[in-house]
Amino acid sequence: MSGPLTDWHDEHVRFGRLLNLLEEQVNAFRAGEEPNYDLMREIVHYLQNFAHRYHHVREDVAFDRLAEREPSMRMIANRLLQEHRVIAWAGEELADRLMQITEDVIVERAAVEAAASTYLVYYRHHLVAEERDILPRAAHLLTPDDWAAVAAAVPPEVDPLFGPDFDVYYEQLRRQLRPAA
Repeated sequence: MSGPLTDWHDEHVRFGRLLNLLEEQVNAFRAGEEPNYDLMREIVHYLQNFAHRYHHVREDVAFDRLAEREPSMRMIANRLLQEHRVIAWAGEELADRLMQITEDVIVERAAVEAAASTYLVYYRHHLVAEERDILPRAAHLLTPDDWAAVAAAVPPEVDPLFGPDFDVYYEQLRRQLRPAA
């Protein structure tokens, strides 16, 4: 893989690291410990704002182009497009629960655990499916024109967490990730 495929894969790896960190905090919550809610909110915020607004938009175009080139991929592409919507919904649900907690609103533990589990399970499954089903086919089927359409789907955006000019909102999260970098 090279170029846009490498970027696509590298973003998946970074998203996986964030999901691992989120899961550590969720496990602390499940164990009755005090997780770092602000860190959890930063993770979900990043995944909602960068991944969903930039990464997934580019993927949507790639999925469509891939299905045009190989019609047998249409069902897989449609499922992954639907998963983008479910991941966005689950992220909003989890973000709402975390916001409530940080605002001292009483929230049922089960509601927080369900929101976190839904988000983590869908997101992880989605990343695995793309790596297994989409990236290898895209490497063989998508043309330079297809990749140009993918790139044009959204304006270029500097990654606010992993890019060179990171957003200070993510400062705590960036410090948490640095040892694993």
